[in-house]
Amino acid sequence: MDNKKFAEKLEKRTLRFAVRIIRLSSSLPNTPEARVIRTQITKAGTSVGANYREANRARSKADFRNKIDICESEASETRYWLEVIGESNMLSWNELRQDYEECGELLAIFTSIGTKL
Repeated sequence: MDNKKFAEKLEKRTLRFAVRIIRLSSSLPNTPEARVIRTQITKAGTSVGANYREANRARSKADFRNKIDICESEASETRYWLEVIGESNMLSWNELRQDYEECGELLAIFTSIGTKL
């Protein structure tokens, strides 16, 4: 697969991930603690795809690298919030598993892209 096709597929994948995170966050309980986590995970989880889209439109290699680093950081933060949700029993691990695994795969992809630059 060439770079352009890879980029298009990853843009779509990160968009689907953002939508899943929004849906997950809306299923959190309506408590003060969960509202804080809802905001944090929604920001981080949707930022992964937004920054990847910006990376693909970067003006320089340095700009691309910076955006990829942000994608990696935001994916890592999203995974953290998924762990907090699971460990605090706001949602079951069974409910989180698919998003947690997808987040881990995205984190690995962005880490790999970053190390190749």
